[in-house]
Amino acid sequence: MSGPGGSGGPIGAGALAGGARSKVAPSVDFDHSCSDSVEYLTLNFGPFETVHRWRRLPPCDEFVGARRSKHTVVAYKDAIYVFGGDNGAFTTGTPPAPRYHHSAVVYGSSMFVFGGYTGDIYSNSNLKNKNDLFEYKFATGQWTEWKIEGRLPVARSAHGATVYSDKLWIFAGYDGNARLNDMWTIGLQDRELTCWEEVAQSGEIPPSCCNFPVAVCRDKMFVFSGQSGAKITNNLFQFEFKDKTWTRIPTEHLLRGSPPPPQRRYGHTMVAFDRHLYVFGGAADNTLPNELHCYDVDFQTWEVVQPSSDSEVGGAEVPERASTSEEAPTLTSEERGSFKKSRDVFGLDFGTTLPKQPSQPASELPSGRLFHAAAVISDAMYIFGGTVDNNIRSGEMYRFQFSCYPKCTLHEDYGRLWESRQFCDVEFVLGEKEECVQGHVAIVTARSRWLRRKIMQARERLAQKLEEEAAPAPREVPSGTRLPLLRVAIREAEARPFEVLMLFLYTDKIKYPRKGHVEDVLLIMDVYKLALSFQLCRLEQLCRQYIEASVDLQNVLVVCESAAKLQLGQLKEHCLNFVVKESHFNQVIMMKEFERLSSPLIVEIVRRKQQPPPRTSSDQPMDIGTSLIQDMKAYLEGAGAEFCDITLLLDGHPRPAHKAILAARSSYLFAAPYYYGFYNNRLQAYCKQNLEMNVTVQNVLQILEAADKTQALDMKRHCLHIIVHQFTKVSKLPTLRSLSQQLLLDIIDSLASHISDKQCAELGADI
Repeated sequence: MSGPGGSGGPIGAGALAGGARSKVAPSVDFDHSCSDSVEYLTLNFGPFETVHRWRRLPPCDEFVGARRSKHTVVAYKDAIYVFGGDNGAFTTGTPPAPRYHHSAVVYGSSMFVFGGYTGDIYSNSNLKNKNDLFEYKFATGQWTEWKIEGRLPVARSAHGATVYSDKLWIFAGYDGNARLNDMWTIGLQDRELTCWEEVAQSGEIPPSCCNFPVAVCRDKMFVFSGQSGAKITNNLFQFEFKDKTWTRIPTEHLLRGSPPPPQRRYGHTMVAFDRHLYVFGGAADNTLPNELHCYDVDFQTWEVVQPSSDSEVGGAEVPERASTSEEAPTLTSEERGSFKKSRDVFGLDFGTTLPKQPSQPASELPSGRLFHAAAVISDAMYIFGGTVDNNIRSGEMYRFQFSCYPKCTLHEDYGRLWESRQFCDVEFVLGEKEECVQGHVAIVTARSRWLRRKIMQARERLAQKLEEEAAPAPREVPSGTRLPLLRVAIREAEARPFEVLMLFLYTDKIKYPRKGHVEDVLLIMDVYKLALSFQLCRLEQLCRQYIEASVDLQNVLVVCESAAKLQLGQLKEHCLNFVVKESHFNQVIMMKEFERLSSPLIVEIVRRKQQPPPRTSSDQPMDIGTSLIQDMKAYLEGAGAEFCDITLLLDGHPRPAHKAILAARSSYLFAAPYYYGFYNNRLQAYCKQNLEMNVTVQNVLQILEAADKTQALDMKRHCLHIIVHQFTKVSKLPTLRSLSQQLLLDIIDSLASHISDKQCAELGADI
């Protein structure tokens, strides 16, 4: 299907959404040529998409040559444009030669295509990589090749490309003989005055690789996994455009209290939305996984996005095997004869919202695939094509609805509460020195059963003491009076390691030991001892991984001896195995610290070297404990009822709560009398989304009034949008006449800006 200039253009949203039906679904705007367009639109105006919902979009019969892989997809305005790939259509004219494993990016109102693998597809000769650069203007559908003087990047395919600061950036790829890791850039503002420049990269540069995606987020470029030399990695690298420096982001996921990164893979996609990177598909070892992985750039954590309940798994089976060839993206003679490469540009226009089609089949999760393409339009990701199981090219299109919630600030909020010590109601008396550390009963009892028992025992002793002294508690506490702190004695702990433990209870994190500072490692060992005593599995795992990561030749003997004294068996084993390594042993036994070790430990090291113990593997899964979020959820669902210390009156009904938790999450609560005063962007976003999804013709006027009173302008605009587009039904509601004059004027103003004079007259006749 051709667009302007005969080279392609966006296909109408109705043709895509309607599938094989002859009737074209309208967009959400009015069709001024149709007198009954208001009622017709009512059939297609649906609720906002459920977040994290996958939808398989109906096929478009007019979208010729759709099945393909190794193509590119870019987003421009409300449409996506597909170019190239294998198993597509071939035409003559001015577009670039048919190709695949190229790159395509959008700058301004143009698409730029660079490189890729091409040649004479009919004689199977002259198949080679390219380094040409083409511009496709969306407005006219015309192609222009940029003829650049001077030094050019080596011809390549399966590379990464992005646009940043008015420049095209090209990284790595395959040149026909080897994988690359060079970077080139070229200005896109004026082709007459620009030239290619090789970027002098620094830092931890990714190894040479191909078949990987890149994405830009927070002014940084990210590269994840891909085919790198003889192996595939799951490393995530970030590139600072300002100083041209690479950094490898650690994958020690447990240290951050988050799930592990995705498996190593290639042929996958990665897109950026808000502060997140979304990775989908690719060939991971011998599988084609179809999980969607999300990386939070701010928190540096991975998670698997769970699809919404209405993303039904209709036929989205994960194939057992995928092509696992480590070779570069070249073709066998059989493959060359089985498909054509495409150079047509096809556009699919989705408009600003996706109309709900009542007759559509149930939503489906996409099956695993590689060499597909992805693009972002508004707040959704679109996946198109790819190679699925049995080397079959796909022509499927899927849509995934992102969530736009502000990041969760739970850990930071509780961290600030710990630092400020506001509303502390417990004081721990520690060790023989009886040093004191204050805290909050609500947080501590939610996170640690051991400390919860200690606090309850201290409460019982205090109540018994008051009863024996016959000192009645005052019925009312005068304003400004500070209640005495509950004192809890813990003889097993010293102040410094206990404070680190408390920081973990509030934030799920501990500070990483400074490299080379033995005293930091020994402090974490004391924390580890407390974690074992207090039965904090998550903290135990964190400490052990921190210490093991910090052990080196300079501190291994000190750490080993300390582990023996503290009876920390697993850490001691780690140190012993470190010492007896072939590359370590001779250096360690020549150290003066070795001579100072206790005799039993020296004997154990020598015996370990002479006769290493047999390796044992445990099938038992590692218990990493519960997270801060999990503990607080259980606490607020009832586990913390007996520790409530404040009562909120909501519409005259008492609601027990926890002062410290409320203070941490909404500091405005104690200064404002109305719930509108809560300042929590994430909560506001949840409420807004839930309201938008549940607005109906029957309740839209009530929600409009509430939005107007609370100055929720986005919600008010959403309600007005629904009222305008479903006014025939809304106008019959009796509550319309009870609206304030100002709201009626707002509705009239919205109607006037959307409906023609003729339609206004018709609506007036209906009313």
